[in-house]
Amino acid sequence: MALFGKDKAGTGVVTPTGGDPLAVLRHKYDPVIRLMHQLGVQVQTVDLDGGKLRLRGQAPSEEAKNKVWDQIKAVDPLYSDLNAEITVVAGGGAAAGAAATAGGGSYTVQKGDTLSKISKQYYGDPNKYNRIFEANRDQIKDPDKIFPGQVLKIPR
Repeated sequence: MALFGKDKAGTGVVTPTGGDPLAVLRHKYDPVIRLMHQLGVQVQTVDLDGGKLRLRGQAPSEEAKNKVWDQIKAVDPLYSDLNAEITVVAGGGAAAGAAATAGGGSYTVQKGDTLSKISKQYYGDPNKYNRIFEANRDQIKDPDKIFPGQVLKIPR
């Protein structure tokens, strides 16, 4: 069984094939992993979990985290074969969140988030989700459909 396939496009880049799904997914998301290292993101886990590549890391800043998510979406906008958990290390996360709460700011959507949940976090009231929805109409068409990695404006 071959681990690596042929250079089909004549680019010199050989894509893994065959029986090792971890090798195939690592190859696919290699640009993400390289960027994480360049940005100083501490890569904690790169393994296979239920047929998906599990990628965990701690970013030094919200900006670095957002750049990683941008790269993930550039590689595969649906990233259905990836389970990524990128957090911001202490010092960058809580302080930045408090500052954003006080004067508005931005929030990066995490898996499992809803506008109501984010609204409760920032305003103390889940029913104020419409404030966030209205401020982000340029990227949200339906308040029930937000996606991990989206960066939302949080108005005061």
